[in-house]
Amino acid sequence: MKKTLLATAIVGALGASAAAQAATVYDQDGTKLDVYGRIAMGIAGGGPEYNSDGNRINTDADFVDVYSRLGLRMSHEVSRDLTAFGRLEWRFDGDERTGPSGNGNTGFKEVRQSYLGLQSDQFGTFQGGNFDSFYNQFVSLPFYVYIDRGLEFAGHPKQSRGDSIGYYTPDLSGFTVFLQGKHYSDRGVEAASGVTEEPGQGTEVAAQGGVRYAQGPVTLGLGFVDDIEEGGGNDEVLYGLIGSYDFTDQFSMRLGYETRDENADYTPSATGENGYDKVGLGGTFTTGPWAFTADYYNVDSDSDETRHAWAAGSYYKVSSNFDVFVEVADGDSSFSSDESSVDDNIDALKEDVYWLTGARYHF
Repeated sequence: MKKTLLATAIVGALGASAAAQAATVYDQDGTKLDVYGRIAMGIAGGGPEYNSDGNRINTDADFVDVYSRLGLRMSHEVSRDLTAFGRLEWRFDGDERTGPSGNGNTGFKEVRQSYLGLQSDQFGTFQGGNFDSFYNQFVSLPFYVYIDRGLEFAGHPKQSRGDSIGYYTPDLSGFTVFLQGKHYSDRGVEAASGVTEEPGQGTEVAAQGGVRYAQGPVTLGLGFVDDIEEGGGNDEVLYGLIGSYDFTDQFSMRLGYETRDENADYTPSATGENGYDKVGLGGTFTTGPWAFTADYYNVDSDSDETRHAWAAGSYYKVSSNFDVFVEVADGDSSFSSDESSVDDNIDALKEDVYWLTGARYHF
């Protein structure tokens, strides 16, 4: 029950579509190679009319790529309980021509994932390279349901993606313990003239870890991330407690809390915040080929006023390989408890709303 609902509900996550549509091109003597991917495109519009610098930006509707990708998944059975594996995945623009005669690249614009490792049913899994944050995979995953915008909790790049190693245990009566570290280094970077620096002084390791419990209709993740500034954080530790409950095969709800202390010496980036407390509440309903999602966040920032964020999506599976979708999201809606300001609240909900609609073909 739980796996069926989750696979349908997490329509924005790569894992569901890749696992369902991957084509095995080689499977012999314990060695297996799968090819998977998707071509996705749509039309996007709306969003904030001004950027963080106060400059006006164009929010007109435009034809866009929606995270098209191509990947390889490899594995080899070393023994009955030990499997060596690897994964390589690229992103490309699915909505326009790219290449040497276009913008100077070869068509692929990003190596999204590239890692290898060893998996044991008895001892767990160890992997290294460029992969999604374990915090996202084991803690914030219940809210990772949108194809584009809508997730306010820490996402897949959080102190991850490159120069990372990680380990997670096998399922221990519903519990899975995970630990990951990402290495930052200034090796090879030339010091400024006249500056002396000890070797390795610029080396940092950002750790993250926690535990997830998944049994029956309940999923609950508790984790932390050492959110150092080298990875876009504020040098404070981020904590999260996020879970979901499947009431039926068709309906699930999710609730989460994430917090990070304020750092007086940190200047937030254009898209970042210093200290904050985030509370999220959402749900997913599926019926036949349809899936509907809705989420609301209350974000209490230490340095700014409380902001409200919301997102909603509708998805329809035309076939097992082809789906269409509509998503809307607003990262900063203003609400008032004044009964006379109902119209103002409606206007606030409509202001700066980002929308995206399109289609995807999975293979």
